[in-house]
Amino acid sequence: MSEHSLIRWLETPHGRLAWRADGPSDGVPLILFQRFRGTMDDWDPAFIAAISRNRRVIRFDSAGIGRSEGSVPETIPAMAEVAADVIRLLGLSPVDVLGWSLGGVVAQQFALDFPDLLRRLIIAGSSPGPVADGPQQHPRVPQIMTKGQNDDEDFLFLFYPDTTAVIAAGRASLARIKSQPDRGPQVNAAGMMGQVKAVSGWPGVLDRADELKLPVLVANGAHDVMLPAYRSYLLSQRAPNAKLVLYPDAGHAFLFQFIEDFAAEIDRFLQE
Repeated sequence: MSEHSLIRWLETPHGRLAWRADGPSDGVPLILFQRFRGTMDDWDPAFIAAISRNRRVIRFDSAGIGRSEGSVPETIPAMAEVAADVIRLLGLSPVDVLGWSLGGVVAQQFALDFPDLLRRLIIAGSSPGPVADGPQQHPRVPQIMTKGQNDDEDFLFLFYPDTTAVIAAGRASLARIKSQPDRGPQVNAAGMMGQVKAVSGWPGVLDRADELKLPVLVANGAHDVMLPAYRSYLLSQRAPNAKLVLYPDAGHAFLFQFIEDFAAEIDRFLQE
């Protein structure tokens, strides 16, 4: 189980970074890129257990995040460079990458900047950059996202549609995450501001999405209030070898709501 995976350390040009590994060691590893203000301990352990049954799954705290040393890069390309250094120093290439939310933004940039390191790409609950048309982010999102500390009610609003069954699933996921032993520190204010600056200055990849010729799986909840599913659709239309999956009655954390279904989707995609 993911909650028992050891914390490991890697010396990098960006400082000493913390990482964990789960699952069997053979095959192509799947590297996880985390969400805004998330650490490697903010993945639902049930999700980690499901996706690591048949493969090695590696998650890490990037520079300035959680247990890791250094400073949070203030551009998305610089964040992608940290990830590339981690993969190279661990001797893992080529890898598959799953990026969620901000991690999906970094993953798209990573795919453009370091194509030699990447085999397949999964973009979950993310965006190809600024999108002027179509549904927009809920107006309450920026205020909640940038609070000094988010409570369960904040996460439920950001991550899950407001229906009885879904809210119950969201509370169960949050409880699993919080129950993990030896959780590391949360992202501090400086780290959050670095991430905000990086995202705010990112032009996006829509004008270069045709360069993403590798297999891409794009997934989201149909009712994501943070990064509307329309943006996932746009990316799937521009990337030439992309598949789009949308989950009904789900939002930004669809991957923790439909764990077995999405894990099976990941298995099919990575085994093709």
